[in-house]
Amino acid sequence: MSNAKPLDLAIIGGGPAGLMAAEAALAARPELTVCIFEAKPSLARKFLMAGKSGLNLTHVEQTKAFLSRFGRASSKLKSQIDAFPPYELRRWADDLGADTFVGSSGRIFPAIMKASPLLRTWLRRLQRQGAEVRLNQKWLGWNDDGHLKFVDVKTGYEQVIDAGATILALGGASWPRLGSVGDWVPMLEEAGIPCAPWKPANCGFEIDWSDFFKEKFGGDPVKNVRVSIGEEAVRGEFVVSGKGVEGSLIYTLSATIREALEQEEKDGATVFLDLTPDRTEAQLADRLSTPRGKRSFATHLRKSVRLEGVKAALLRELVPEMAQASALDNPKALARIIKALPLKLARSRPIEEAISVAGGVRWSALLYDLSVRARPDVYCVGEMVDWEAPTGGYLLTASMAQGRWAGKAAAEAVLPEDEDVPDLNDELSEEERDFASDLPSFTEEND
Repeated sequence: MSNAKPLDLAIIGGGPAGLMAAEAALAARPELTVCIFEAKPSLARKFLMAGKSGLNLTHVEQTKAFLSRFGRASSKLKSQIDAFPPYELRRWADDLGADTFVGSSGRIFPAIMKASPLLRTWLRRLQRQGAEVRLNQKWLGWNDDGHLKFVDVKTGYEQVIDAGATILALGGASWPRLGSVGDWVPMLEEAGIPCAPWKPANCGFEIDWSDFFKEKFGGDPVKNVRVSIGEEAVRGEFVVSGKGVEGSLIYTLSATIREALEQEEKDGATVFLDLTPDRTEAQLADRLSTPRGKRSFATHLRKSVRLEGVKAALLRELVPEMAQASALDNPKALARIIKALPLKLARSRPIEEAISVAGGVRWSALLYDLSVRARPDVYCVGEMVDWEAPTGGYLLTASMAQGRWAGKAAAEAVLPEDEDVPDLNDELSEEERDFASDLPSFTEEND
C-alpha cells in the first residue's frame, strides 16, 4: 500500500451523477485537482446500456409537474432540480453537440438516439477541463486517518488517497453486472451514515399465470389500458411476461404496488385493469346487449366491443366464470368486470432485475448541500440516496442535478480559508431556509 498525491476532490463512481459532479466542480474552480475513481474498466456502463434502446435524457414537463414524479422526495430534490431543470439538461446536451427532440410521450431524446456518442464527447470535454479518471479502482472505505482506501481490481495494488473533499456517486443495487451492487452500505453505516434498506423500483411483478396463458401470450403487449390501485390510475401499456407483468405502465405504479405488497404480504396486492378506457361502462353494457345470434362468447366480445387477443385472454384467465357464454345474459355485470378486471400481484421481481431502486443513504444523514452530517467533507449523490422516480428521464435528470449541486458545493468547500467562501444558504429563499433547518425532523417522519 502506498500514499498518493493529495487531491482537492475525489469522485467515487463514474456514472452520470459522478461525471456531472466533476464537470460542475471544474467549471466553478478550474484549478482544482479532480479525479474520478471507477471500479469497472469503463465509465457510465448503466448509462450506455439504457441508451441502447434510445437514450431518454429527460422530460418536457414543466418543473413543478416534473418534481411531483418524485413523490415524498420531491421537496428534498426541489433545490437541485430547480438549479438544473429539464430544459437546462436539454441545453447541456445541445452544447455537447447532441441535438435533441421531444417524442410523442413528452420524453426527450438525442437525435442520434444512442448514449455512446454523447458520452464520448462529454468525456473529451471533462479531459480538457482537467479531470483525471482512474479505472478498476474499488473503494474500500476510510482508513484510521480518514483517508480514502482503494484497491486495483486487476492487480490487487492498494493505495490511500488524501482528498480535500469526496463525492460518493456509487449507484444503487440494481443491474449488478454493470457495477451497481450496493455493497458500500456497511462501510457507510459503520461511519455513522444511516441507510434505508434496498427495495426494487421500476420493476415487474409476479403472477401465477396458467401454463396455457403464459405460453400463448407471454411477451405480448397489452395496449391502451388503464391500471389503478387505490387512488392512483395511469393509462398506457404493459407487457405480459412468463413470470407476471412488466413495462412502463407497471413501473409507473411500482412504488404504490410495492407498498401495498408490504402491507398485504400474505395476500398479495390487487390492481384493476380497465380494458376499454375509451368506453364507459354504460356504453359497454349497451353494446354487449346487442343480439349475438349463434356467435360464440369470444366472437361476440370481438364484434361488439372489440375485445380480443391478449385482452380477451386476460378476461378468461382472471375471471374464468365471466368468460362463458352465460355471462352474456348479464351484460351489465360483464361490462363492470371489463372496466375493473382484478389482477392480483404476488410479489415484486428480484432487485437485480429492477431498473432502479429505493433505499440507500437516508435524507436525514445529509445537509442541504448534500454533504454528510457525520463527515462534512463527504457528499452523496444519485441513486445511492434514498429517492426513486418513474422511468421517462426523471432518474437521469435528478441524478445529474444532484451531481451538479454537490460538485459546485464541494468546489466551494475546498477553497483556501483566506478566500471569500460563498455560503450556499446566502441565496436561499425563506422557504428553502425553513426546509434546510427542519430537515432532520422532516426526514425522520418519512424514514
